[in-house]
Amino acid sequence: MREAVLEAARFLAADPAAPVRLGDVADHVGYSPFHLARAFTRQVGLPPGEFLAAQRFQLAKQLLLDTGEKVVDVCNAVGFSAPGTFTTRFTAAVGVCPQQFRLLPELLDDHPPRPVGVPGPVPDGGMVAGRVRLSPAASAVLDRAPAVYVGLFPRHAARGIPVSGSLLDERLEFLLSGVPPGGYRLLACALPARGDPREQLLPSVPVVGAYAAPVRIRPGPALPQWHEIALDVAPAWTPPVLVALPPLASAGAQERRSARRPVALGFGGVGFR
Repeated sequence: MREAVLEAARFLAADPAAPVRLGDVADHVGYSPFHLARAFTRQVGLPPGEFLAAQRFQLAKQLLLDTGEKVVDVCNAVGFSAPGTFTTRFTAAVGVCPQQFRLLPELLDDHPPRPVGVPGPVPDGGMVAGRVRLSPAASAVLDRAPAVYVGLFPRHAARGIPVSGSLLDERLEFLLSGVPPGGYRLLACALPARGDPREQLLPSVPVVGAYAAPVRIRPGPALPQWHEIALDVAPAWTPPVLVALPPLASAGAQERRSARRPVALGFGGVGFR
C-alpha cells in the first residue's frame, strides 16, 4: 500500500493545477477512494485534498515570484475558481497574502534574516528545547551554510505561523517558549543562507525534518523538553513547506507584525472537485 500512496502523491504533485477527483487518483493506483484516502493520510500526514492544495499553493508562490501575472490569473492558473477563497487560504497557509508574498524578495534584500526566537502567546507557557543535526546530503545541498528554522505547529504540515519558532545560530540549538498547553508537531526546515531571497523563499531542494512523535505541553510550570531533529533532503512526495519562513526572522517584517515581538536567541488545502 505504501508504494500506491507514494505513486498517488507523485501523481498529484506532477500537475497540481489539473482538475482531478479523488476517484481519478484511486483509479490511477488501483485502490478504492476510501482505502486510498486513509492510507494516504497515515503515510503522508495530510489527506489527499490538503496535499493537492499544498502543491497548488507552492505553484502559486512560484508564479507570484517569477511572473507579473495578476493575483486573479495566478488563482485560475493553479486550479482555483474564486479569487477570494484563494487569497484567504493562501494567507492562512503561507502567513502573508499573495500581494505581500510577491514583495518579500525586496524586503529580505533590505532586511536579511538573523537568528531570532519568537515566543508563543503565553508568557509563562511551556518550553521545548533541543538540537538539530543535518545529514551529509543536506549539508552538501546547503553548501555548509544552512539557515535552520524550527517551529511548533498545531498540525503535521508547516503551514501558517508557528506557535513558537526560531531561526538558529551556528550551534543549531533551540529553545521555544511561551507555548500554550496542547499537542504540537515539532518541525524544522533548512534553507540556503547564502542564497538570494527567491531561493530562500522557494528552495530548489527542500531540506526538512520533524520530531517523530507529537510534543505535548501540559498546564503549569515545567522544565524544557529536550528533542533532537534530524534534517535530510526531502523525498519528492513530501508536502511542501508552505509558510514563508525568512520573513519571520527579518527585522523589517517583524516591524510589520505587532502581535509578537522577537527576542534575542538565548539558547546555545483545497478539496477535490
